[in-house]
Amino acid sequence: MESVTEQSVIDSVPKGLLIGGEWRDADGGGKLAVDDPATGAVLTYVADASPADGRAALDAAAAAQHDWARTAPRDRAELLRAAYEQITARADEFALLMTMEMGKTLAESRGEAAYGAEFFRWFSEEAVRVSGRWSTAPNGATRLLTMKQPVGPTLMITPWNFPLAMGTRKIGPAIAAGCTMVVKPASQTPLSMLALADLLQGCGLPPGVLNVVTTSHSGAVMEPLIRDPRLRKLTFTGSTPVGRALMEQASEQILRVSMELGGNAPFLVFADADLDKAVDGAMLAKMRNIGEACTAANRFYVHESVAAEFSERLAARMGALRWGRGTDEGVDVGPLIDEKSREKVTALLDDAVAKGARVLTGGQPVDGPGWFFQPTVLSGVTADADVNREEIFGPVAPVRTFVTDEEAIRLANDTEYGLVAYLFTRDLTRALTVSEALEYGMVGVNQGVVSNPAAPFGGVKASGVGREGGAEGIEEYLETKYVGIAL
Repeated sequence: MESVTEQSVIDSVPKGLLIGGEWRDADGGGKLAVDDPATGAVLTYVADASPADGRAALDAAAAAQHDWARTAPRDRAELLRAAYEQITARADEFALLMTMEMGKTLAESRGEAAYGAEFFRWFSEEAVRVSGRWSTAPNGATRLLTMKQPVGPTLMITPWNFPLAMGTRKIGPAIAAGCTMVVKPASQTPLSMLALADLLQGCGLPPGVLNVVTTSHSGAVMEPLIRDPRLRKLTFTGSTPVGRALMEQASEQILRVSMELGGNAPFLVFADADLDKAVDGAMLAKMRNIGEACTAANRFYVHESVAAEFSERLAARMGALRWGRGTDEGVDVGPLIDEKSREKVTALLDDAVAKGARVLTGGQPVDGPGWFFQPTVLSGVTADADVNREEIFGPVAPVRTFVTDEEAIRLANDTEYGLVAYLFTRDLTRALTVSEALEYGMVGVNQGVVSNPAAPFGGVKASGVGREGGAEGIEEYLETKYVGIAL
């Protein structure tokens, strides 16, 4: 096997648009720069699509839908299984690509490659299990038949923070269900999706089933597709404000939508918690992906009897992390994605400190090239601090205290978001009663990571609609048809 180098990986990725099974330049020849967030240097350029390119991609998806829906489930399953095996075999390549364009460490990128590949394996097994039912009407006069059929052409808009896994989590069930796709990856991190599309082509995915459009003009290119009657589903992972706007556009054609939107995850540590496990869980929940995850712990609520010890332990662990370019040996924390993101983290931290919070470790952006920020722990965060309401999306852990379980639940639920919550306790009854009371789509009990391809991922309230992963994930790409049969 040839050695994997940064340049060889960059060179291996197609830089054009994938439309109807062919790689092509953008209409008008536009180019989009892809930057390394650790240095600010340009890694490469990819095609910058126009609205005409977007229409061509939907044309291809619509033309391929009929035949793709009629493909045998076993054939779709085998294709996904082959893609899973290919990603696994090329995990080092995908990891290096993700690290270069997004910033996370190679260890985290390897973890994402494994996690992303697992969606293809999971949905390869679900493809052959799509089923309906047959029953007798209550009056006995007719028979009731239900069947599941693919929704149809789907537009997928994926985020920059998990550039491979957020693609496989949507593409996997769509392939399994028999839907064709137009994918628009984030402009900051298009390379992982282009590499994935190339891999799927090599596994035998028919032309037009998957079309990839990279663009810096998302609104101009995507909105006409959302308003096109040939499109039947929209799935988006990203911020809540953008999700709201997309849902408004999708209402015109009454599209099926699944939205994985913002989070404001509470992390509850009760008086009886195992503090070793709680600190370990906090490090995972806060620092996975540099804190740039919708599932990242955003608000730490710790019982007053253990708050000081927990905060000190967490600060010691966070303060010991080494920052740097994710490809460098011994690095624990990479850069934030861009300057705007670092400015937001800085503003939220400064606001908390101005209102009374104390910095236990970190607290500063890092000078020099790249968009680095010191891992930070704040204690004594006040109720009026903006970090209580806004998603940080960075390596800052703000700690507040509570006294009663009821207070902890009230503080945790005091947000418009409801994606994921974490709680640490040794008491099984408390774990269950608090889990039931938390207004979230997912709850982690004594663990700092809940994501699992075999489980339904998604939130309530302003954190979105629909579920990805698990047995529920493929249902987002299927319609139920009822046939009444007279005897």
